Amino acid sequence: MIAKLNHTIVAARDRKASALFLSELLDLPPPLLLGPFAAVTVGDDLTLDFLDTDQEIHRQHYAFRVSDSEFDRIFARIEERRLPYWADPHQKKRELINHWDDGRGLYFEDPNGHLIEILTRSYGTAGTQAENPHPLVAEKLAAGPVDSSPGPHPGDAVCHEQPRNGR
Repeated sequence: MIAKLNHTIVAARDRKASALFLSELLDLPPPLLLGPFAAVTVGDDLTLDFLDTDQEIHRQHYAFRVSDSEFDRIFARIEERRLPYWADPHQKKRELINHWDDGRGLYFEDPNGHLIEILTRSYGTAGTQAENPHPLVAEKLAAGPVDSSPGPHPGDAVCHEQPRNGR
């Protein structure tokens, strides 16, 4: 059997409002209240279980792959609510959409500051052949003998940012 992620807990100031925010924006089924959790079903077997806390909330990132038509509908809801959005996870490119791997993607925050991402194509799937390759296209890591001597070592995987059209 392949292990599948079943649920994860998402810290929130208001579990109900946070769960409704996500389910409404992404057009998901309404959240279910399960004990102290407001559970949002995403996909077949995964729930994001929002839990109230009065502790410091450590920002998390949640990425959702969506179809082109779903992207359009979600983006319309983001604009209707006048939510800020960015093309990048560092939130430097405000009110822009990225086109990495020749798809579309953007980032926005939920009410707790968690960074939510929607994308139409999984990053890295177009490799360097894409017109707009993902900036983090990298080699795959492979298991092998461990060399404990100071590196770098031949064959070490390295992440390189890919230039976009010479920029």
